Amino acid sequence: MDGIYEQARAAALELCEQSGIGEGDVAVIGCSTSVVLGKKMGTSGCVDTAKSIYDGLMSVFAEKGIYLAAQCCEHLNRAIIIESEKAKELGLERVCVVPYPHAGGSFATTAYHSMKSPVAVEEIKADAGIDIGGTLIGMHLKRVAVPLKLEHKEIGCARLTAARTRPKFIGGERAKYE
Repeated sequence: MDGIYEQARAAALELCEQSGIGEGDVAVIGCSTSVVLGKKMGTSGCVDTAKSIYDGLMSVFAEKGIYLAAQCCEHLNRAIIIESEKAKELGLERVCVVPYPHAGGSFATTAYHSMKSPVAVEEIKADAGIDIGGTLIGMHLKRVAVPLKLEHKEIGCARLTAARTRPKFIGGERAKYE
């Protein structure tokens, strides 16, 4: 699992470098441990694999003060697990559910049991994110999402898709932008 940890850490470092996220920002992570292990999504979840990925990501995010928002699987409508203090700060409405590997997924379950004071919320608008294995995190990103080209393209057998966000351009041809 050391290789998985290192791949996750490298992806988190690249996400931070390319997106510019920092203290207080939110990174949404969707992760299929089945796909990481080379299996069909939803068939072979593994908490040990999830723990290696979570620890690798958090080794970077915790140091930078970035909040991890773990996306649950389809069975929980892709709800988000996040620290309660950040949910309160953002005014997010809590939902009453506790993820477990077969309803929520191994990664969200690991996040729930690893965070200090986790809560589930239906949605979030994250500043950046990584999709590990095709879990479709776009619904949890702020508008406008901008794809990132990571040098590290996989964790295990799972392809990585990453994005940052930027404010919308408004105002038309006379407007000036930062």
